[in-house]
Parts: sequence; C-alpha cells; structure tokens
Amino acid sequence: MRERIEVLTQNLARTIVGKADAIRLVLVALLSGGHALLEDVPGVGKTLVAKSLARSIAGRFQRIQCTPDLLPTDITGTNIWNPNTREFEFRPGPVFANVLLTDEINRATPRTQSALLEVMEERQVTVDGVTHNVPNPFFVIATQNPIEYQGTFPLPEAQMDRFALSLTLGYPTEEEELQMLQRLTDGITVEELEPCISQEDVQELRRLCSLVKIETPLQKYILHLVRATREDEEITLGVSPRGTVSLQRATQALAFLEGRDYAIPDDVKLLAPHVLSHRLIPAGGRRAKTIVERLLRSVTIP
Repeated sequence: MRERIEVLTQNLARTIVGKADAIRLVLVALLSGGHALLEDVPGVGKTLVAKSLARSIAGRFQRIQCTPDLLPTDITGTNIWNPNTREFEFRPGPVFANVLLTDEINRATPRTQSALLEVMEERQVTVDGVTHNVPNPFFVIATQNPIEYQGTFPLPEAQMDRFALSLTLGYPTEEEELQMLQRLTDGITVEELEPCISQEDVQELRRLCSLVKIETPLQKYILHLVRATREDEEITLGVSPRGTVSLQRATQALAFLEGRDYAIPDDVKLLAPHVLSHRLIPAGGRRAKTIVERLLRSVTIP
C-alpha cells in the first residue's frame, strides 16, 4: 500500500505545481478520516486540489458554491412528489459524493452551515426523519477567504471542530508560476487526469493508518498540548476532546505517509498548528497559530 501512496502523490503533482507540503497535509486529512479547511485567497489552486484528488481516487466530485441564499436542502437533498408513483422520492443533494468541495463556506448562513454538521461527523444526512448514508469514502474540502469578510458568517465552533486540519496553499514561487504557464501548452488538465487508486484502496489505507503504533508517552504529549490550550490565559476556548482524537489520528496518518509504522514527536510538532489552531478562540485579538507554536516550545517533548 506504500506504493499506492507514491502513485497518488505523483498523480496529483501532474496537475498541481509545487505545493508538496500542502498535498501531504490534505492526504493526512483524507487518510485520518477527517476533513480539510483551506483558508486562502482566490486563485491559488484550492478547487484544483479537490478536483484532482477526486479524479485520482476514481471518486465522485461535487461542488457547493456557498451564497447567503443557499438552503440546507440545497446541500442535503429533499423529498419530491412523484405524480406517477404518487409517492415522495428522495432527491440526493451534492453531499452524496466522495469528495465534496464547499467553496467559500463562510458565505452560507448559519442555518445552511449547520446542514453539514451531521454528515461531516456521522457520514449520513437525515431528511424528514429518514436517514441516508453518504458514499464511503466521504471527504470534505471547505474553503474560505481569510481577507475578505464582507457579507460572510463566521463558522461556529462546532463546525470548525469538525475539520481535522486547516491549511493554506500560499502563492507559488516564481519558478512554480513559470511551470504553471508552461503547462498551459504542454501539460494535462484535471479532466484528463486518470484515476490511479480505487476507493477501496483509500479505505484500506485508512485502516492501515489506524494501526500505526503510537506509544503512551507520545499520547501523553498530545494530551498535555491539548490541555495546555484549556489553561492558557491567552485562550478563551481551548481544544475539545475531538481535537485530541484528531491530532492522534493525523499523527498516525503522517507517520504512515513518511513510511513508518510508528509515530514520533516530530509528527505531532508538525501537525499541531494545523490541527489545533482553528479550534481555538484566542483572547484579545491574538493569533491562534502563534499561541500553538508557543505551547509547543513550552510543553516537554518525550
């Protein structure tokens, strides 16, 4: 299965120039069974990442363009009356996909945002009292612009807590941007990208990631980091137990991607800013990522 990881990474690199670190973090979110929040300015390739990943795993891709007039049923689906059968039929919404891109999620109203809470945690939606399971694997990539906040609705803590990782792609380097221009003539498009692994492979990779050995001292290190966020004076709301579990699962997935069957403290240190920062509510306008980096320097490494 390690070969599957290499093939998947190389396949994504055929359409995504550079961004090796960002691709690795997205794969960590996928293989740990979580979801990814991409906070970046428009035009840096967020949609391309989601589409390329869906094509690579032979999965169904769906996109939701969030706007203030979007309704919860536009996401989950609704029951439609069929005059021929004289019965209501369920018409599934875009959440019934393997890779779901929720573009500019903070432009949807809180009522619409809440339609994603159940499906992101339990992989199911409930419409008119009937539960419908979404496909497996199910992976959400949500985006939001960290600069333009006019006409947006901040994500509530319950929604932010459902993202395993948050990350940014950032602007490309001069060399990478030149490669982008060159690929306009001699490269391949995302529509031409061929699947390289199956959905069953993704499920098996997730199972193997969960078997990565993580020793008790390293689990205590994770626990001390999380508990430090609940006791720090610069933090109004600390990380929940769900964040503790997400950090351990992400650590196991990163170790697997690095070719190890055991996790090490460096895995935790690399992932902590991406797993914990978006779950915090800093006090006094402080930056969450800066606080997490400070805690990493203060908590004893096993």
